[in-house]
Amino acid sequence: MTTTLRPTGPLRQTDDGGKSRSYEVCVNSRPVGTTEIATEPGFGHTAGSIRALRIDEPDRRRGRATVAALAAEEVLRGWGCAQVLASVPPDALPALRMVESLGYVERSRNMDKELPPGPPALPQDVAGRPMTEAEYGAWEARAVENYARSWIDRGTPPDQAYAKAAASHRDLLPEGPATPGAELYVLVHEGRRVGHVWVAPREVRPGRPGSYVYDVAVTEDQRGKGYGRALMLLAERIALEAGSTLLGLHVFTGNTPAIGLYTSLGYRTTHLNFFKQLL
Repeated sequence: MTTTLRPTGPLRQTDDGGKSRSYEVCVNSRPVGTTEIATEPGFGHTAGSIRALRIDEPDRRRGRATVAALAAEEVLRGWGCAQVLASVPPDALPALRMVESLGYVERSRNMDKELPPGPPALPQDVAGRPMTEAEYGAWEARAVENYARSWIDRGTPPDQAYAKAAASHRDLLPEGPATPGAELYVLVHEGRRVGHVWVAPREVRPGRPGSYVYDVAVTEDQRGKGYGRALMLLAERIALEAGSTLLGLHVFTGNTPAIGLYTSLGYRTTHLNFFKQLL
């Protein structure tokens, strides 16, 4: 039996070079599932993703999804993509086994938390305040550099990583610190800045709006003193003040201290994000 992808509509293209298309997964021309293939604008459309790959129950556990994923990779190669991305819920064990068997590497995860009804108390020796204009300029330059470096360290070519970091800040903070909804705060201990956090509105789950932690960090020489936990409590306070009941974030896989902190605060992993280089 032959498993193939059959387009269900025309190739959709955007002015900036993006492509996407929906497909049926077919066995000897018989539809057994669906998927969507698209390029990723955050990477300048040189990376693509396999979205919502689904095989009908009667045809599962027969290798259909594996062959469909390989066929999708060939489509992305034809579109000029050098990398493919896939996002899998942590409880989707067959999908996790499949992406690992195909050579995908876990790069990051998405996590979220249902917020308590009342704002959590901060430790008595710290306080949060809005970031000043002067602080914002210095923070933005470092934030773009650090974000790009995080992607480079995990297999993204430097030009793509810097383009992604710059585009992300440009899109999310078009008016800088005055961008509506953007909350940029610093954490202060005895008059000294010891960290910062950036929180803004976002759809955290499909159809479920909330707030999102876009950046959080403790000053390098102040790490290991509990300020990371205080910053996340500050983020919860900011989100609750904005009317959110759900707070989400993204964390790279190698950042085990952060993952441990978020888990201890009640965050749960919603998706594991994988990548694979297309040779």
